[in-house]
Amino acid sequence: MMPYSALRRSLLLAVMIGVPAIALGETAAPPNASVYFISPKNGDAVTSPFKVQFGLTGMGVAPAGVEKPNTGHHHLLIDATLSPEELKQPIASDAKHVHFGGGQTEAMVTLPPGQHTLQLVLGDWTHIPFNPPIMSPVITVTVK
Repeated sequence: MMPYSALRRSLLLAVMIGVPAIALGETAAPPNASVYFISPKNGDAVTSPFKVQFGLTGMGVAPAGVEKPNTGHHHLLIDATLSPEELKQPIASDAKHVHFGGGQTEAMVTLPPGQHTLQLVLGDWTHIPFNPPIMSPVITVTVK
């Protein structure tokens, strides 16, 4: 029987060797892929709730958990950005990082009055941004 410490080291090594590159944020972005807002547009004044429509070129949309080449799913960042380290791991899921893992291409968004920034980030089947990241320009909307 193998000693516990040796077993633990063996299991750790097996996990490290067996982790595919995709789990490390290495899903390659197709050339010329881009994500953008169909609506609202930068500078728009909106009434909450408002519809946000996502655009994507050079790729397809697939739900989270579906590993299919050249596809991803949308994440909406609200008043937030992703650090270089966050671009290498699954995108957080909270009020500022909204996941559309069902493959949605639009959503109704409710925000308090004031100015807000929005950005779309495309995640791979594991919610990790592509490499290089496929991100829209940041837009600003004013909620009346």
